[in-house]
Amino acid sequence: MKPTRTVWKHTAVRVHDLIPARLRKPLAAAGTIAVMLIGAFVSEESADNTRANRAVSLFGLAVMIAVLYATSRNRSKIPWHTVIGGMLTQFIIAVFVLRSKAGYDIFAFISSLARSLLGFAQQGTTFLTDETVPTLPWFLIGVIPPIIFFVALVQLLYYFGTLQWAVGKFAVFFFWALKVSGAEAVVAAASPFIGQGESAMLIRPFVPHLTMAEIHQIMTSGFATIAGSVLVAYIGLGLNPQALVSSCVMSIPASLAVSKLRYPETEETLTAGRVVVPDDDEHRAANALHAFANGAWLGLKIAGMIISTLLCIIALVGLINAVLTWWGRFLNLDGEYDLTLELILGYICYPIAFLLGVSREGNDLLLVGRLIGVKLIVNEFVAFRMMMTDPAYASLSPRSEIIATYALCGFANIGSLGTQIGVLSQISPSRSADVSRVAVSALITGAISTLSSASIAGLLVQNEASGPPSG
Repeated sequence: MKPTRTVWKHTAVRVHDLIPARLRKPLAAAGTIAVMLIGAFVSEESADNTRANRAVSLFGLAVMIAVLYATSRNRSKIPWHTVIGGMLTQFIIAVFVLRSKAGYDIFAFISSLARSLLGFAQQGTTFLTDETVPTLPWFLIGVIPPIIFFVALVQLLYYFGTLQWAVGKFAVFFFWALKVSGAEAVVAAASPFIGQGESAMLIRPFVPHLTMAEIHQIMTSGFATIAGSVLVAYIGLGLNPQALVSSCVMSIPASLAVSKLRYPETEETLTAGRVVVPDDDEHRAANALHAFANGAWLGLKIAGMIISTLLCIIALVGLINAVLTWWGRFLNLDGEYDLTLELILGYICYPIAFLLGVSREGNDLLLVGRLIGVKLIVNEFVAFRMMMTDPAYASLSPRSEIIATYALCGFANIGSLGTQIGVLSQISPSRSADVSRVAVSALITGAISTLSSASIAGLLVQNEASGPPSG
Protein backbone atom coordinates (compact mmCIF):
# COMPACT_ATOMS: atom_id res chain seq x y z
CA MET A 1 0.00 0.00 0.00
CA LYS A 2 2.99 2.37 0.29
CA PRO A 3 3.08 3.27 -3.45
CA THR A 4 -0.68 3.81 -3.37
CA ARG A 5 -0.39 6.05 -0.32
CA THR A 6 2.38 8.06 -1.98
CA VAL A 7 0.36 8.61 -5.14
CA TRP A 8 -2.71 9.52 -3.09
CA LYS A 9 -0.81 12.12 -1.04
CA HIS A 10 0.59 13.79 -4.17
CA THR A 11 -2.71 13.85 -6.08
CA ALA A 12 -5.99 13.73 -4.16
CA VAL A 13 -4.62 15.21 -0.93
CA ARG A 14 -3.09 18.18 -2.77
CA VAL A 15 -6.36 18.85 -4.60
CA HIS A 16 -8.19 18.58 -1.28
CA ASP A 17 -5.84 21.11 0.34
CA LEU A 18 -6.44 23.60 -2.49
CA ILE A 19 -10.20 23.64 -1.81
CA PRO A 20 -11.34 26.17 0.83
CA ALA A 21 -12.32 24.41 4.08
CA ARG A 22 -15.91 25.70 4.02
CA LEU A 23 -16.49 24.22 0.55
CA ARG A 24 -15.03 20.76 1.12
CA LYS A 25 -18.07 19.07 2.65
CA PRO A 26 -20.63 20.54 0.20
CA LEU A 27 -18.43 19.60 -2.75
CA ALA A 28 -17.88 16.10 -1.35
CA ALA A 29 -21.63 15.63 -0.90
CA ALA A 30 -22.34 16.96 -4.40
CA GLY A 31 -19.66 14.72 -5.88
CA THR A 32 -21.05 11.65 -4.11
CA ILE A 33 -24.57 12.42 -5.35
CA ALA A 34 -23.23 12.93 -8.87
CA VAL A 35 -21.37 9.61 -8.77
CA MET A 36 -24.52 7.82 -7.63
CA LEU A 37 -26.71 9.46 -10.27
CA ILE A 38 -24.28 8.76 -13.10
CA GLY A 39 -23.53 5.23 -11.93
CA ALA A 40 -27.19 4.39 -11.54
CA PHE A 41 -28.80 5.95 -14.60
CA VAL A 42 -26.31 5.87 -17.49
CA SER A 43 -26.64 2.15 -18.22
CA GLU A 44 -29.29 0.83 -20.55
CA GLU A 45 -32.70 -0.22 -19.30
CA SER A 46 -33.96 -3.77 -19.26
CA ALA A 47 -37.38 -5.26 -18.70
CA ASP A 48 -36.59 -5.85 -15.04
CA ASN A 49 -34.37 -2.81 -14.43
CA THR A 50 -36.01 0.36 -15.68
CA ARG A 51 -34.84 3.84 -14.74
CA ALA A 52 -38.15 4.31 -12.94
CA ASN A 53 -37.30 1.37 -10.65
CA ARG A 54 -33.83 2.81 -10.07
CA ALA A 55 -35.36 6.19 -9.19
CA VAL A 56 -37.52 4.49 -6.55
CA SER A 57 -34.43 2.82 -5.05
CA LEU A 58 -32.62 6.18 -4.98
CA PHE A 59 -35.60 7.82 -3.31
CA GLY A 60 -35.67 5.01 -0.73
CA LEU A 61 -31.98 5.57 0.04
CA ALA A 62 -32.65 9.30 0.48
CA VAL A 63 -35.54 8.53 2.85
CA MET A 64 -33.27 6.32 5.02
CA ILE A 65 -30.63 9.05 5.26
CA ALA A 66 -33.32 11.62 6.08
CA VAL A 67 -34.76 9.42 8.85
CA LEU A 68 -31.32 8.92 10.39
CA TYR A 69 -30.59 12.65 10.23
CA ALA A 70 -33.97 13.59 11.70
CA THR A 71 -33.49 11.17 14.61
CA SER A 72 -29.78 11.92 15.11
CA ARG A 73 -28.74 12.27 18.74
CA ASN A 74 -26.67 15.38 17.99
CA ARG A 75 -26.93 16.80 14.47
CA SER A 76 -24.31 19.46 15.07
CA LYS A 77 -21.69 16.78 15.82
CA ILE A 78 -22.31 14.57 12.79
CA PRO A 79 -18.94 13.75 11.15
CA TRP A 80 -19.94 14.34 7.54
CA HIS A 81 -16.57 13.11 6.30
CA THR A 82 -17.38 9.64 7.69
CA VAL A 83 -20.98 9.69 6.46
CA ILE A 84 -20.20 10.86 2.92
CA GLY A 85 -17.09 8.68 2.62
CA GLY A 86 -18.92 5.63 3.93
CA MET A 87 -21.84 5.97 1.52
CA LEU A 88 -19.48 6.61 -1.41
CA THR A 89 -17.33 3.57 -0.53
CA GLN A 90 -20.44 1.40 -0.21
CA PHE A 91 -21.64 2.55 -3.65
CA ILE A 92 -18.22 2.04 -5.31
CA ILE A 93 -18.03 -1.52 -3.97
CA ALA A 94 -21.50 -2.20 -5.38
CA VAL A 95 -20.56 -0.73 -8.77
CA PHE A 96 -17.43 -2.88 -8.84
CA VAL A 97 -19.41 -6.05 -8.14
CA LEU A 98 -22.66 -5.43 -10.02
CA ARG A 99 -21.50 -3.42 -13.03
CA SER A 100 -17.97 -4.64 -13.85
CA LYS A 101 -16.93 -8.04 -15.11
CA ALA A 102 -13.68 -7.86 -13.13
CA GLY A 103 -15.52 -7.20 -9.88
CA TYR A 104 -18.06 -9.92 -10.60
CA ASP A 105 -15.28 -12.41 -11.36
CA ILE A 106 -13.33 -11.52 -8.20
CA PHE A 107 -16.33 -11.96 -5.95
CA ALA A 108 -17.35 -15.08 -7.86
CA PHE A 109 -13.89 -16.48 -7.13
CA ILE A 110 -14.20 -15.58 -3.43
CA SER A 111 -17.63 -17.19 -3.25
CA SER A 112 -16.31 -20.31 -5.02
CA LEU A 113 -13.70 -20.62 -2.27
CA ALA A 114 -16.47 -20.40 0.31
CA ARG A 115 -18.45 -23.08 -1.53
CA SER A 116 -15.40 -25.35 -1.55
CA LEU A 117 -15.54 -25.35 2.26
CA LEU A 118 -18.81 -27.22 1.95
CA GLY A 119 -17.02 -30.00 0.10
CA PHE A 120 -14.35 -30.36 2.78
CA ALA A 121 -16.98 -30.54 5.51
CA GLN A 122 -18.83 -33.20 3.52
CA GLN A 123 -15.73 -35.41 3.66
CA GLY A 124 -15.99 -35.41 7.44
CA THR A 125 -19.72 -36.08 7.23
CA THR A 126 -19.08 -39.02 4.90
CA PHE A 127 -16.56 -40.49 7.35
CA LEU A 128 -19.06 -40.25 10.21
CA THR A 129 -21.97 -41.67 8.17
CA ASP A 130 -21.69 -42.89 4.57
CA GLU A 131 -21.42 -41.45 1.04
CA THR A 132 -25.18 -41.07 0.59
CA VAL A 133 -25.81 -38.81 3.60
CA PRO A 134 -24.10 -35.61 2.26
CA THR A 135 -26.44 -35.73 -0.77
CA LEU A 136 -29.55 -35.53 1.40
CA PRO A 137 -31.39 -32.18 1.03
CA TRP A 138 -31.44 -31.58 4.78
CA PHE A 139 -30.51 -28.37 6.57
CA LEU A 140 -28.97 -30.47 9.34
CA ILE A 141 -26.60 -32.18 6.88
CA GLY A 142 -25.91 -29.46 4.31
CA VAL A 143 -25.51 -26.46 6.63
CA ILE A 144 -24.43 -27.51 10.12
CA PRO A 145 -21.17 -29.43 9.34
CA PRO A 146 -19.70 -26.50 7.30
CA ILE A 147 -20.42 -24.14 10.21
CA ILE A 148 -18.53 -26.34 12.67
CA PHE A 149 -15.58 -26.71 10.30
CA PHE A 150 -15.44 -22.99 9.48
CA VAL A 151 -15.43 -21.91 13.13
CA ALA A 152 -12.60 -24.37 13.85
CA LEU A 153 -10.66 -23.01 10.86
CA VAL A 154 -11.17 -19.42 12.07
CA GLN A 155 -9.77 -20.33 15.47
CA LEU A 156 -6.73 -21.91 13.81
CA LEU A 157 -6.14 -18.78 11.70
CA TYR A 158 -6.50 -16.68 14.84
CA TYR A 159 -3.83 -18.76 16.60
CA PHE A 160 -1.34 -18.21 13.77
CA GLY A 161 -2.15 -14.48 13.65
CA THR A 162 -3.42 -14.59 10.06
CA LEU A 163 -6.88 -13.38 10.99
CA GLN A 164 -5.61 -10.46 13.06
CA TRP A 165 -3.28 -9.45 10.21
CA ALA A 166 -6.10 -9.48 7.62
CA VAL A 167 -8.53 -7.63 9.89
CA GLY A 168 -5.82 -5.10 10.74
CA LYS A 169 -5.23 -4.34 7.04
CA PHE A 170 -8.95 -3.83 6.45
CA ALA A 171 -9.22 -1.71 9.59
CA VAL A 172 -6.31 0.55 8.60
CA PHE A 173 -8.00 1.38 5.31
CA PHE A 174 -11.34 2.33 6.89
CA PHE A 175 -9.63 4.10 9.78
CA TRP A 176 -7.60 6.15 7.32
CA ALA A 177 -10.37 6.77 4.77
CA LEU A 178 -13.33 7.39 7.09
CA LYS A 179 -11.57 8.87 10.15
CA VAL A 180 -13.13 6.64 12.80
CA SER A 181 -11.46 5.39 15.96
CA GLY A 182 -9.19 2.37 15.84
CA ALA A 183 -11.57 0.22 17.90
CA GLU A 184 -14.48 1.01 15.58
CA ALA A 185 -12.43 0.24 12.48
CA VAL A 186 -11.26 -3.12 13.85
CA VAL A 187 -14.75 -4.31 14.81
CA ALA A 188 -16.36 -3.06 11.59
CA ALA A 189 -13.71 -4.82 9.50
CA ALA A 190 -13.95 -8.04 11.52
CA SER A 191 -17.74 -8.41 11.81
CA PRO A 192 -18.33 -9.90 8.32
CA PHE A 193 -15.64 -12.51 8.93
CA ILE A 194 -16.07 -13.73 12.50
CA GLY A 195 -19.47 -12.50 13.66
CA GLN A 196 -21.02 -9.98 16.01
CA GLY A 197 -19.84 -11.43 19.31
CA GLU A 198 -16.38 -12.61 18.31
CA SER A 199 -15.49 -9.30 16.63
CA ALA A 200 -15.88 -7.46 19.93
CA MET A 201 -13.45 -9.95 21.49
CA LEU A 202 -10.72 -8.53 19.23
CA ILE A 203 -10.76 -5.28 21.24
CA ARG A 204 -11.57 -6.84 24.61
CA PRO A 205 -9.04 -4.72 26.61
CA PHE A 206 -10.58 -1.51 25.23
CA VAL A 207 -14.28 -2.33 25.79
CA PRO A 208 -14.44 -0.92 29.36
CA HIS A 209 -13.10 2.40 28.04
CA LEU A 210 -15.28 2.79 24.93
CA THR A 211 -17.39 5.91 24.48
CA MET A 212 -21.16 5.60 24.08
CA ALA A 213 -20.85 6.34 20.36
CA GLU A 214 -18.23 3.59 19.99
CA ILE A 215 -20.47 1.07 21.75
CA HIS A 216 -23.29 2.09 19.41
CA GLN A 217 -21.01 1.68 16.41
CA ILE A 218 -19.72 -1.73 17.50
CA MET A 219 -23.25 -3.04 17.98
CA THR A 220 -24.39 -1.53 14.68
CA SER A 221 -21.56 -3.30 12.84
CA GLY A 222 -22.70 -6.60 14.31
CA PHE A 223 -26.32 -6.04 13.31
CA ALA A 224 -25.47 -4.81 9.79
CA THR A 225 -23.84 -7.99 8.48
CA ILE A 226 -23.68 -11.75 8.87
CA ALA A 227 -20.79 -13.89 10.09
CA GLY A 228 -18.57 -15.97 7.86
CA SER A 229 -19.81 -19.16 9.54
CA VAL A 230 -23.38 -18.58 8.37
CA LEU A 231 -22.24 -17.13 5.05
CA VAL A 232 -21.12 -20.58 3.91
CA ALA A 233 -24.40 -21.95 5.24
CA TYR A 234 -26.46 -19.55 3.13
CA ILE A 235 -24.37 -20.32 0.07
CA GLY A 236 -25.15 -23.95 0.76
CA LEU A 237 -28.86 -23.13 0.66
CA GLY A 238 -28.43 -21.96 -2.93
CA LEU A 239 -28.52 -18.19 -2.42
CA ASN A 240 -26.62 -15.85 -4.74
CA PRO A 241 -23.02 -16.06 -3.41
CA GLN A 242 -21.80 -12.84 -5.06
CA ALA A 243 -24.64 -10.90 -3.46
CA LEU A 244 -23.91 -12.37 -0.04
CA VAL A 245 -20.15 -11.75 -0.16
CA SER A 246 -20.45 -8.23 -1.59
CA SER A 247 -23.16 -7.36 0.95
CA CYS A 248 -20.80 -8.35 3.78
CA VAL A 249 -18.06 -6.07 2.42
CA MET A 250 -20.49 -3.22 1.72
CA SER A 251 -21.73 -3.41 5.30
CA ILE A 252 -18.34 -2.26 6.66
CA PRO A 253 -18.45 1.36 5.37
CA ALA A 254 -22.25 1.43 5.52
CA SER A 255 -22.37 0.60 9.23
CA LEU A 256 -19.76 3.25 9.99
CA ALA A 257 -21.67 5.88 8.00
CA VAL A 258 -25.16 5.26 9.36
CA SER A 259 -24.05 4.83 12.96
CA LYS A 260 -22.18 8.14 12.95
CA LEU A 261 -25.22 9.78 11.39
CA ARG A 262 -27.53 8.38 14.06
CA TYR A 263 -25.16 8.58 17.07
CA PRO A 264 -22.20 10.95 16.43
CA GLU A 265 -19.15 11.03 18.68
CA THR A 266 -19.17 13.67 21.42
CA GLU A 267 -16.40 12.31 23.70
CA GLU A 268 -12.66 11.70 23.49
CA THR A 269 -11.86 8.19 22.28
CA LEU A 270 -9.03 6.10 23.66
CA THR A 271 -8.07 4.62 20.26
CA ALA A 272 -8.28 7.82 18.23
CA GLY A 273 -5.31 7.98 15.87
CA ARG A 274 -4.27 4.31 16.04
CA VAL A 275 -5.42 0.84 14.99
CA VAL A 276 -4.50 -1.91 17.46
CA VAL A 277 -5.60 -5.55 17.57
CA PRO A 278 -4.35 -6.57 21.03
CA ASP A 279 -3.36 -10.13 21.91
CA ASP A 280 -5.83 -12.09 24.01
CA ASP A 281 -3.43 -13.98 26.26
CA GLU A 282 -6.23 -15.12 28.57
CA HIS A 283 -7.85 -17.25 25.86
CA ARG A 284 -4.74 -18.13 23.85
CA ALA A 285 -4.39 -21.79 22.88
CA ALA A 286 -1.30 -23.80 23.84
CA ASN A 287 -0.64 -24.88 20.24
CA ALA A 288 -2.32 -25.19 16.84
CA LEU A 289 -4.00 -28.50 17.70
CA HIS A 290 -5.41 -26.99 20.88
CA ALA A 291 -6.73 -24.00 18.90
CA PHE A 292 -8.34 -26.24 16.28
CA ALA A 293 -9.95 -28.44 18.95
CA ASN A 294 -11.26 -25.40 20.81
CA GLY A 295 -12.64 -24.11 17.51
CA ALA A 296 -14.39 -27.40 16.82
CA TRP A 297 -16.02 -27.28 20.25
CA LEU A 298 -17.01 -23.64 19.74
CA GLY A 299 -18.40 -24.52 16.31
CA LEU A 300 -20.44 -27.32 17.83
CA LYS A 301 -21.88 -24.91 20.41
CA ILE A 302 -22.72 -22.35 17.69
CA ALA A 303 -24.28 -25.05 15.51
CA GLY A 304 -26.27 -26.35 18.48
CA MET A 305 -27.50 -22.85 19.24
CA ILE A 306 -28.58 -22.38 15.61
CA ILE A 307 -30.38 -25.73 15.51
CA SER A 308 -32.22 -25.24 18.79
CA THR A 309 -33.09 -21.62 18.01
CA LEU A 310 -34.46 -22.45 14.57
CA LEU A 311 -36.43 -25.41 15.86
CA CYS A 312 -38.05 -23.38 18.61
CA ILE A 313 -38.64 -20.26 16.50
CA ILE A 314 -40.18 -22.14 13.59
CA ALA A 315 -42.39 -24.09 16.00
CA LEU A 316 -43.41 -20.85 17.76
CA VAL A 317 -44.23 -19.18 14.43
CA GLY A 318 -46.33 -22.22 13.52
CA LEU A 319 -48.22 -21.91 16.80
CA ILE A 320 -48.82 -18.17 16.27
CA ASN A 321 -49.97 -18.80 12.71
CA ALA A 322 -52.40 -21.50 13.85
CA VAL A 323 -53.95 -19.12 16.39
CA LEU A 324 -54.10 -16.24 13.89
CA THR A 325 -55.60 -18.45 11.19
CA TRP A 326 -58.27 -19.76 13.57
CA TRP A 327 -59.08 -16.24 14.70
CA GLY A 328 -59.13 -14.99 11.12
CA ARG A 329 -61.55 -17.68 10.00
CA PHE A 330 -63.69 -16.99 13.04
CA LEU A 331 -63.93 -13.40 11.77
CA ASN A 332 -64.45 -14.60 8.17
CA LEU A 333 -60.95 -13.40 7.17
CA ASP A 334 -60.30 -16.36 4.90
CA GLY A 335 -59.69 -16.19 1.19
CA GLU A 336 -56.62 -16.33 -1.03
CA TYR A 337 -54.39 -15.78 2.03
CA ASP A 338 -55.03 -16.96 5.59
CA LEU A 339 -54.30 -14.57 8.42
CA THR A 340 -50.72 -15.39 9.47
CA LEU A 341 -47.79 -13.64 11.09
CA GLU A 342 -46.02 -13.52 7.70
CA LEU A 343 -49.04 -11.86 6.07
CA ILE A 344 -49.27 -9.20 8.80
CA LEU A 345 -45.54 -8.48 8.60
CA GLY A 346 -45.76 -8.37 4.82
CA TYR A 347 -48.27 -5.52 4.91
CA ILE A 348 -46.36 -3.69 7.68
CA CYS A 349 -43.11 -3.85 5.68
CA TYR A 350 -44.82 -3.27 2.31
CA PRO A 351 -43.65 0.39 2.19
CA ILE A 352 -40.07 -0.70 2.95
CA ALA A 353 -40.11 -3.14 0.03
CA PHE A 354 -41.47 -0.37 -2.21
CA LEU A 355 -38.74 2.08 -1.16
CA LEU A 356 -36.05 -0.50 -1.90
CA GLY A 357 -37.18 -0.55 -5.52
CA VAL A 358 -38.66 -4.05 -5.57
CA SER A 359 -40.48 -4.85 -8.79
CA ARG A 360 -44.09 -3.68 -8.66
CA GLU A 361 -45.29 -6.49 -10.91
CA GLY A 362 -47.30 -9.32 -9.39
CA ASN A 363 -47.06 -9.86 -5.63
CA ASP A 364 -43.35 -9.06 -5.33
CA LEU A 365 -43.85 -6.12 -2.95
CA LEU A 366 -45.94 -8.14 -0.52
CA LEU A 367 -43.67 -11.17 -0.73
CA VAL A 368 -40.46 -9.22 -0.14
CA GLY A 369 -42.13 -7.17 2.61
CA ARG A 370 -43.04 -10.44 4.28
CA LEU A 371 -39.42 -11.59 4.13
CA ILE A 372 -38.15 -8.33 5.64
CA GLY A 373 -40.69 -8.54 8.45
CA VAL A 374 -39.80 -12.14 9.26
CA LYS A 375 -36.10 -11.26 9.24
CA LEU A 376 -36.58 -8.38 11.69
CA ILE A 377 -38.94 -10.17 14.07
CA VAL A 378 -37.67 -13.76 13.82
CA ASN A 379 -34.26 -14.00 12.07
CA GLU A 380 -32.65 -14.05 8.63
CA PHE A 381 -32.29 -17.86 8.67
CA VAL A 382 -36.05 -18.30 8.59
CA ALA A 383 -36.49 -15.55 5.98
CA PHE A 384 -33.85 -17.02 3.64
CA ARG A 385 -35.38 -20.46 4.11
CA MET A 386 -38.79 -19.07 3.12
CA MET A 387 -37.36 -17.45 0.01
CA MET A 388 -35.64 -20.65 -1.12
CA THR A 389 -38.29 -23.26 -0.24
CA ASP A 390 -41.72 -21.57 -0.24
CA PRO A 391 -43.40 -22.12 -3.66
CA ALA A 392 -44.87 -18.60 -3.49
CA TYR A 393 -41.37 -17.14 -4.01
CA ALA A 394 -40.71 -19.06 -7.20
CA SER A 395 -42.42 -16.22 -9.09
CA LEU A 396 -40.10 -13.47 -7.75
CA SER A 397 -38.44 -11.46 -10.51
CA PRO A 398 -34.61 -11.53 -10.65
CA ARG A 399 -34.53 -7.89 -9.51
CA SER A 400 -36.76 -8.54 -6.51
CA GLU A 401 -34.79 -11.64 -5.56
CA ILE A 402 -31.41 -9.89 -5.57
CA ILE A 403 -32.78 -6.90 -3.59
CA ALA A 404 -34.32 -9.28 -1.06
CA THR A 405 -31.00 -11.13 -0.71
CA TYR A 406 -29.20 -7.88 0.16
CA ALA A 407 -32.03 -6.75 2.47
CA LEU A 408 -31.95 -9.98 4.50
CA CYS A 409 -28.15 -10.23 4.77
CA GLY A 410 -27.75 -8.99 8.34
CA PHE A 411 -28.17 -10.01 11.99
CA ALA A 412 -30.59 -7.17 12.85
CA ASN A 413 -33.34 -9.04 14.68
CA ILE A 414 -34.69 -9.26 18.21
CA GLY A 415 -32.81 -12.49 18.98
CA SER A 416 -29.46 -10.95 18.05
CA LEU A 417 -30.28 -8.02 20.34
CA GLY A 418 -30.05 -10.35 23.32
CA THR A 419 -26.90 -11.94 21.94
CA GLN A 420 -25.02 -8.66 21.61
CA ILE A 421 -26.11 -7.36 25.01
CA GLY A 422 -25.02 -10.64 26.58
CA VAL A 423 -21.61 -10.75 24.87
CA LEU A 424 -20.64 -7.14 25.58
CA SER A 425 -21.93 -7.35 29.13
CA GLN A 426 -19.80 -10.44 29.73
CA ILE A 427 -16.71 -8.75 28.29
CA SER A 428 -17.20 -5.66 30.46
CA PRO A 429 -19.85 -6.01 33.20
CA SER A 430 -19.33 -2.39 34.22
CA ARG A 431 -20.66 -1.22 30.83
CA SER A 432 -23.78 -3.44 30.73
CA ALA A 433 -26.10 -0.51 31.47
CA ASP A 434 -24.55 1.59 28.69
CA VAL A 435 -24.84 -1.32 26.27
CA SER A 436 -28.54 -1.71 27.07
CA ARG A 437 -29.16 2.03 26.58
CA VAL A 438 -27.95 2.08 22.98
CA ALA A 439 -28.94 -1.47 21.97
CA VAL A 440 -32.33 -0.71 20.39
CA SER A 441 -30.94 2.29 18.51
CA ALA A 442 -28.06 0.14 17.22
CA LEU A 443 -30.51 -2.58 16.13
CA ILE A 444 -32.59 -0.14 14.08
CA THR A 445 -29.46 1.54 12.67
CA GLY A 446 -27.97 -1.83 11.71
CA ALA A 447 -31.19 -2.78 9.94
CA ILE A 448 -31.14 0.50 8.00
CA SER A 449 -27.50 -0.15 7.05
CA THR A 450 -28.46 -3.50 5.51
CA LEU A 451 -31.47 -1.97 3.76
CA SER A 452 -29.26 0.79 2.32
CA SER A 453 -27.16 -1.91 0.64
CA ALA A 454 -30.37 -3.32 -0.81
CA SER A 455 -31.34 0.12 -2.15
CA ILE A 456 -27.93 0.51 -3.79
CA ALA A 457 -28.31 -2.96 -5.29
CA GLY A 458 -31.65 -1.77 -6.69
CA LEU A 459 -29.83 1.19 -8.25
CA LEU A 460 -27.18 -0.92 -9.93
CA VAL A 461 -28.34 -4.49 -10.47
CA GLN A 462 -29.04 -5.53 -14.02
CA ASN A 463 -30.97 -8.65 -14.97
CA GLU A 464 -29.31 -11.11 -12.59
CA ALA A 465 -30.61 -14.04 -14.58
CA SER A 466 -28.38 -13.04 -17.50
CA GLY A 467 -25.13 -13.76 -15.61
CA PRO A 468 -22.06 -11.57 -15.15
CA PRO A 469 -21.79 -8.03 -16.55
CA SER A 470 -20.37 -7.81 -20.04
CA GLY A 471 -18.56 -4.51 -19.56
